[in-house]
Parts: sequence; structure tokens; C-alpha cells
Amino acid sequence: MTTTKTRKPAYYSRWVNWSGVSTAQPRKRISPRDEAELVQLIQRAAASGEKVKPIGAGHSFTSVAATEGIQVSLDNLAGLIHFDRQKMTARLRAGTRLRDVPGILAPLGVALANQGDVDPQSLAGAIGTSTHGTGLGFTGFAGMLRAFRIITPDGQAHECFPGAEGIAGELYDIARVSLGAYGIITEVELDVVETFVLHAVERAEPNAPLVESFADRARQEDHLEFYWFPGTDVAHVKTNTRLPGDTPTHPIPRWKEVLDDELLNNGAYRVMNDLAHHFPSLTKPFAHLSAKTLAQREYSNVAHGVFVSSRRVRFNEMEYSVPLTDAREVLREVQRTMNTCGERVLFPIEVRATAADDVPLSTAKGHESCYIAVHRYNKDSHQALFRHVEPIFKEAQSGRPHWGKLHTLTHEDLLERHEDLARACEVRAKVDPQGMMRNAMIDRVFGLA
Repeated sequence: MTTTKTRKPAYYSRWVNWSGVSTAQPRKRISPRDEAELVQLIQRAAASGEKVKPIGAGHSFTSVAATEGIQVSLDNLAGLIHFDRQKMTARLRAGTRLRDVPGILAPLGVALANQGDVDPQSLAGAIGTSTHGTGLGFTGFAGMLRAFRIITPDGQAHECFPGAEGIAGELYDIARVSLGAYGIITEVELDVVETFVLHAVERAEPNAPLVESFADRARQEDHLEFYWFPGTDVAHVKTNTRLPGDTPTHPIPRWKEVLDDELLNNGAYRVMNDLAHHFPSLTKPFAHLSAKTLAQREYSNVAHGVFVSSRRVRFNEMEYSVPLTDAREVLREVQRTMNTCGERVLFPIEVRATAADDVPLSTAKGHESCYIAVHRYNKDSHQALFRHVEPIFKEAQSGRPHWGKLHTLTHEDLLERHEDLARACEVRAKVDPQGMMRNAMIDRVFGLA
């Protein structure tokens, strides 16, 4: 007697982003070993009408990577391809994680000019969502992009750079902030600078004078940002000054780094958030305690060792950019609202600034920008707080949401804030007429819902 084996159905685990707010059940998850394998995957998907979405670190709070079709991890497409010292550009595979870039570039004597305060993201994900750091002398990642290679939904590879002919030129112009809507980017070429050291000063200051002077101070410092806990009158200010790469460094001693950043800023802070989640009356005293116990310190280190912080307590986030000239009024109203709306919030807001750029769909296109990020512990409901604060950003002139952060704007709202969105819709329709790269977020942004 022969036994017939029953074939078990394929099982693909549920995908959850970093904060847990965005989930999906992809039919399949694939990690191509090289570009040729990726092209074959896209061609097969086109023939079968399958949806495809690239996935990096899953660090975006939106559903930008969510799909019920094929989720494509770019983790195998990582590493340096070429460094051009004359042009001061580095070409890297698009799945390279930001945390790995300093180690790749340091032996070449170069670095990225700026970074944000976390680094798990893939290069393609960070560039494609208009991710940024702080400093009025510097743009976000999309402003550093000089060329990229993309596989469009027809399975064709395009080398995109200024002056490229045909669709490649259109894609370079419109798809640097891509949202994963035009295909899958496999390589990126970025501006780099000589390695440098940052001298960091972290100090508590009265909040009100800082809000009044933030725009002026941002113009005086290389990199300035601050945190403010709702219900307090103290801001935690971080000022970073750029120094030559051969400057001797004085990093934070390891024991103090563990004490400040791991035990206090992550371990103890997570406990406080958990307690405040169950006992909301503890929120205000914990906020005052957190504001008082944030590290007051001065140190220097290689740039990425100062830019990047350890963030292990998970949260959900809404961040908008507003013109720097409007920062004072918007900050005043955001802080007033958070103090009076009735929501008990233990997470601080974060305030940064960047240079203007000329990148379509960038949050900083056309003007120096102040970024105001509102956070909520991921076990707490964020919707009510964001409903109170978002109207302030929407009413601000050119208030634009970060593409990787939560917001409720419709296609029509976004058309008012991004003059290039209508043209972006045309290019998207041209390269993806069958909608391979669509998902709920793409449909909302591009008016396809």
C-alpha cells in the first residue's frame, strides 16, 4: 500500500512594522540575491498580475511597505559598489542599512554629510521617504542623491541621473522621493564629505526662550535640535559642532554611556512608560522626572557616534515640516495644545531644522524647514493626541507630513502642499499602468483610492 503525502500549504508570517502600528499578510516574502534575480521576480509578477512592495527595516510608521502580494527584502543587495573621490560620491546598493554605511565609508576617508538620530533604515527607504537629520547647512538624504538605478514594473532597469534621456530622466527628476511607487531601486549614488568629528553639548534650558530663538540659533550652529516633555518648562538641547576628521576625540566613557543611554534613557524610561500606561496619573510626575534626569554632558566623537542615539522604547510618531520662518508660532501652538488637550503624554516632542532643497515631494522643497515630531508610547492610543495636533500643522503655510510618519492628509490635501504631486501621478501611471506597486498608502497619496 502506498501512502500519499499531503502537501502543506505555504505559510508566510504576518509582517509588523517597528512600532507595531502597521501590519500586513504578504503572500510571499523574497530576498533576491542579485539584480538579475529581482528582474526575474518582477517579470513573473507582471505576467501574473501580482502586487509587489520593497521592504527595508520596516521603521516607517506608515503602511508604505505593506502588501498582501510579494514583499521584497533588499537585505542581500547591500554594500559599496564604487567610490569616486574626484566627484566625492559613493555608489552603494540600495538595501545597505544606514548603520553599516559609516563602516563602509570610513576606510575611504569619507562620510555622509548628515544623519538622523536612528540608523536601522535601508538607504532606499530613508531616501524614498524624505528622511533627514538636522542642520541648516544640510539637506535630507534625497538632497544628497546624485543618481540611482531602478527596476520598473515592466522588468526594465533604468540608470537615472540629471540629463538622462527618456523615462530615466523623468524618474530622476520626480522619483528621488519615491515611496516605492515607481519600481524597486537597487543602487544609489550619494554625495559624501571628508570624515569629520562632532563636538556635542547636551544641556537643559528654559523652554520658552528657546522656542523664541530657535530659528536664529539654528542659523548659528552646525546642528541644533531639542526635546520638550509636555507639561514641563524645560527643553533638552543638543548642539553639535563640526570639526576636522583628525581632531582628537573625547567620547562618552563606556560605563557612562551604558548608564545614561541604556539604563536610564531606555530601561528606566520604558518602565515609566509602562507604569504611566496603566496608571495615567503618573504621567506628569514622570515627565518632570525625565526632563530633570536627561544627561547633561559634553563630548566629541566621529560623526555617526554623535548623530545616532539608541532608541529601544517603541512609539508612534507624527512629524510635519513647516517653513523655518513660521517655527516660533507653530511651536507655541503645538506646545500649548499638548499642555491643554487633556491627553497625558510622557514622550517628548523633537524639533530640528534643515536646509531647503529642490527635490520633488521633499518635505523641505523650496524653503528652510523646521521639523516638529510628536511621539506617543506605542502601547498608548496615539489617535486622539494626533487629532489635536495635526490641525495646527495643516493650517501652517506649506505644512508637509514626513512620508514615513503618521498623518491623515488626503490626495487633495497633499496637492496643496506639493506642487509636483500632479506630475508625480502622471509618471507613476506611465511606469506602472497595471498598479503592481500599489497599496493603500500609494492609493491615498496618488489619488487612486
